[in-house]
Amino acid sequence: MFPNGYVRLICYNERTSLVGSVAVFQGFVEERIEGDGATLFVRRAGPDGAPPVVLLHGYPQTSAMWHGVAPLLAQSYQVICPDLRGYGRSDKPICDASHLPYSKRSMANDIVAVMQHLGHERFLVGAHDRGARVAHRLGLDHPERVSAMVLLDIAPTREMYANTSADFAQAYWHWFFLTQPQPLPEMLIGADPEAFWKLKCFNQARGDNPFSDAALAEYLDAFAMTDAIHASCEDYRAAAGIDIDHDNADNGQKLTMPVLALWAKRGVIATCFDPLDLWRQRAEHVDGDTLDATHYMAEEIPQDIAARMAHFFAHKSVHAETHQ
Repeated sequence: MFPNGYVRLICYNERTSLVGSVAVFQGFVEERIEGDGATLFVRRAGPDGAPPVVLLHGYPQTSAMWHGVAPLLAQSYQVICPDLRGYGRSDKPICDASHLPYSKRSMANDIVAVMQHLGHERFLVGAHDRGARVAHRLGLDHPERVSAMVLLDIAPTREMYANTSADFAQAYWHWFFLTQPQPLPEMLIGADPEAFWKLKCFNQARGDNPFSDAALAEYLDAFAMTDAIHASCEDYRAAAGIDIDHDNADNGQKLTMPVLALWAKRGVIATCFDPLDLWRQRAEHVDGDTLDATHYMAEEIPQDIAARMAHFFAHKSVHAETHQ
């Protein structure tokens, strides 16, 4: 049994959306923008001159995960939602033995290049899951770029691996499966990508389907591609290797911008770790809170997520700017 009855196997064809069918990103511009070695698919909207916010998605999703949050933030911010390299409609670079092309450093460099292209030298970050790991590295490598960040339902990668328990390994089995050498996970996932996607994601939502019909269709279409499956495996292989090497080479460097860490009351991060304590080991200024949601909180409670991001950004980023 996974912690707190975390996993409940469900029928692969079950669709019991809690959100209902919604149009994804009405009024947003969609374009492809050159990153740092990969061209990214980007959705963006918001008033000219408003503060820029980049929203980074998790595995195995796309920027569609922000469909409930982004339009709310776009009333007051310039909101930029890229598909990370390897995901969705973004490029999927060929990898190497070191997994460097899918390191969080390489992914973070893409985001800096995209924001630079759009004219944003300094910006806010909201991020979930793998995207929050990219955000962590972005803040370490480019602290002058990031005013503040909100990170959803993760603790730092290195510390999570270092504090792994049997309960965590059972609940986050994909962390260890996806890092297996090619072609084992690619071959097994490729036999039925939709079944794998639903097994992993519905079970991580405690057996429910919190995804809108439109977003789910985009996720499944994107994940059906062989190169997307391989790229997402490379993302995890990098996390277990070169990303930790990069962390260790930082010699104790911490994030210097304000950080808000939010984690799911009905998720594994809160069950298996003390996320606030772990973030305080890696960041100088951290606030944190637990929310009544599962891992996919941005799609379960988008109004709450948008409101918390907007409040934190409005207060903490101004404070940070006045102390530069």
